[in-house]
Amino acid sequence: MLTRVMYVTVYVTDQDRALRFYTEQLGLEKRVDYAGPDGRFLTVGAEGHPFEIILWPHAPAAGQPSRAEGVSAPGPIVLESDDLRKDVGIWRERGVELDRHEPEEYPFGLRVEARDPDGNRVSLRQQRPVVTDRA
Repeated sequence: MLTRVMYVTVYVTDQDRALRFYTEQLGLEKRVDYAGPDGRFLTVGAEGHPFEIILWPHAPAAGQPSRAEGVSAPGPIVLESDDLRKDVGIWRERGVELDRHEPEEYPFGLRVEARDPDGNRVSLRQQRPVVTDRA
């Protein structure tokens, strides 16, 4: 029986550049970095959470979806913020390329999209508080 999701892989052309983006610009932490039989195994993750993102070397545009006109698909990574509007300001100061000036409102909460140096989309979200009806 499966017990948890361990990793998701993002293909990057330069692991060091990607590491700087995900740690210095988005604020994730480096978890694993060692030479393996198939190449450098490099992961990042959010502090205090077990899930990790593998930054795997590959040719440009590997694993990226085709672009359909007028379609807004989530990126391969969806990261959650507890204060997205504040974080957008921090990310902008750090040079993160965002798809809009301010997060957009959705039924689930707030959303803005970023792009890493290889053009991989990263969805940044803030969940709307859940309201329970206690009648």
